[in-house]
Amino acid sequence: MSKWINYHHLFYFKVIAEEGSVSKAATRLRLGQPTLSAQLKQFEENLGVSLFVRHHKKLVLTEQGQVALDYARNIFKMGAEMYEVLHDRFIPQKTSITIGTLDIVSKQVVFQLVKQAYKTADCLVTLAEGKSDELLRELLAHRVDVLITNFLPSGSDAKGLSHRLFTKKNVAVYGAPKFKPLKKGFPKSISGQPLIVPTYDSKLRYDLDHWSTNNDVNLNVIAESQDIAVKILMAVGGLGLITTAEHTVTRQLAEGELIEIGQLSGTYEELFLVMARRKLENRLAAKLFQNFSI
Repeated sequence: MSKWINYHHLFYFKVIAEEGSVSKAATRLRLGQPTLSAQLKQFEENLGVSLFVRHHKKLVLTEQGQVALDYARNIFKMGAEMYEVLHDRFIPQKTSITIGTLDIVSKQVVFQLVKQAYKTADCLVTLAEGKSDELLRELLAHRVDVLITNFLPSGSDAKGLSHRLFTKKNVAVYGAPKFKPLKKGFPKSISGQPLIVPTYDSKLRYDLDHWSTNNDVNLNVIAESQDIAVKILMAVGGLGLITTAEHTVTRQLAEGELIEIGQLSGTYEELFLVMARRKLENRLAAKLFQNFSI
């Protein structure tokens, strides 16, 4: 015989998970902390699983806890929808997807992925930007559904993750029109020239160092940034040269703000979609993961 779920306990668990601690949840629910702790313990005993583990004095969801939280959110969302339907006020909920992206990733690439999401389903898209380690934690906690990155996790960081290469483009050096004379004698011509490069959070930075060594080119780095938009702005302003794939500067090339100085042979921008394996998959994220390419 199936056990009944205590929906009061389920709601308490949901609030604790969202608040990240029993004390904060108790304040929100206006309950005593000992009472709420006891309710959570009883709920876990009834389910026969541990929903949280303690890590540095914080409550962290277990895998079973994350699955339970996904169900809880859907259950209470459907309950709210039921109330609206009964009162003729129902507006269908959109499919939700959270896309994580590094600052180094071109906004044009992000735009194309969002555009594909809208073509695939009537959806609400949330964009989360940040550093790779932060976004990987969010991905593993299922707060991000799919991640765009140019640097694949390895070792223990890759556990539970799936990835797929969706684009591989040649990288070139671009600069303002005043740098046009550097096209002659490239790549030696850019030795000592001001260069704006990605930080070592990006695989491209390592590839750039390798390329410069192989071609005996002295890189005069004047700025490092993960934000591709900032680097493009600096390049358009004539502060220095940048290295990137053509699709990130299509508009600037078309408008004559930037010109191509030369191709970096054997150097590519590789971008991947990364997903965390989960028992309740986001179907829209799964479709994008399988089909998206540029």
